[in-house]
Amino acid sequence: MKQILIIESDQKTADVARDYLEAAGYAVTVCGSGKEGLQRAEEQAYDLLIMDVALPDTDGFSLCRTLRKTKDLPILMLSESDCEADAVRGLGVGADDYIHRPLRASEMTARVQAHLRMAERLSRRTMQAEQPLEKIEAGDLVILIPYHEVRKAGRSVSLTSREYDLLLFLASNPEVVFSRETLFERVWGMESVGDPATVTVHINRLREKIEDNPSQPKLIQTVWGSGYRFRK
Repeated sequence: MKQILIIESDQKTADVARDYLEAAGYAVTVCGSGKEGLQRAEEQAYDLLIMDVALPDTDGFSLCRTLRKTKDLPILMLSESDCEADAVRGLGVGADDYIHRPLRASEMTARVQAHLRMAERLSRRTMQAEQPLEKIEAGDLVILIPYHEVRKAGRSVSLTSREYDLLLFLASNPEVVFSRETLFERVWGMESVGDPATVTVHINRLREKIEDNPSQPKLIQTVWGSGYRFRK
């Protein structure tokens, strides 16, 4: 049974989310503070996390950033605001999706299911990668495909599963220009629920990690009005 951790200060919202997710067949743990949620996440392995942006002892952005340093699981953020800047900020600190209040329980459940399916596919893909060494090279960047590893100038680059899949897809199709919508469909999956704008956030995070000069990228280039391409 999939384990879900909810870090939510509003008891009514937490109860609704827990009831719907348990009815969908998930085991749900609820915490009312960031401190308790961080402790739970460190002590037990969860498959997905739902986090309130406004917690009584911290903000969800800081907590998400802390968790993302050691946890590679889907993180969904809840917020009162429908401000695009908040959504971009949440994605920028490592969240995978953003849900606005008032909470629509059926939509939340659909997003949870979509992200868990994606995580399962990524896990299976990693476990099945037992073929002889294959790699993609671009300058001093090397993608070691069977080992799900990226190296830059001989040093390992820490990427989330989604960042790795996005990089691998682009690098496997060099010089091909893909729109944000196409990348979202091909990397996030046909059934994914969310905003293709998250592609831009992930592209920017990748550039920070693999480009010599992220402000003047040579590997992942923007083709204005069309999308992105990978150049070897």
